[in-house]
Amino acid sequence: MDINLVEIKEEDLELIRRWRNSKEVSQYMYTSEEISSENQKKWFERIKLDASQKYWLIEYNGKKLGLVSIYNIKKNFKHCSWAFYIGNTEVRGAGIGSKVEFTILNYVFETMKFNKLMCEVFSFNEKVIHMHEKFGFNQEGLFKKHILKDGKYFDVVALAILKHEWDLLKENLKQSIYNRTL
Repeated sequence: MDINLVEIKEEDLELIRRWRNSKEVSQYMYTSEEISSENQKKWFERIKLDASQKYWLIEYNGKKLGLVSIYNIKKNFKHCSWAFYIGNTEVRGAGIGSKVEFTILNYVFETMKFNKLMCEVFSFNEKVIHMHEKFGFNQEGLFKKHILKDGKYFDVVALAILKHEWDLLKENLKQSIYNRTL
């Protein structure tokens, strides 16, 4: 069964807000302030009009599990950045993150025909850094004391992958990801 990326609808906003406000998700986000219903609706109105970013719900086996986005979309440079989170903690560790990553890489390189995909990860989130590296991402930088969150500065790792690197890995990754049973 494949991951489906589903367009966000207004009726999804409360679920997304609940996920985003949870400690399990907010600890890995750049901000941890509680998001109100009103602010969530403003965010939704803003992203609907912004061509430099796209957001989807992550759906698997008919269940909504999290959120994925591509942002800083630069069509003229053929690159963008991406981020995701799994809000449904029941499925963590079941390979969903790998399927999401494969789906986004395929979308960016095969559908959008871009040359580069980037992401940023807190340096303490070693599990996600390792997952990105497994998919061919390379560390391109370390932003020291880059994010001020809850009164502390945090380092951020910059990672990226190029289309030709993805082309070398995608078939083997597809086999290992989709042969795994959930």
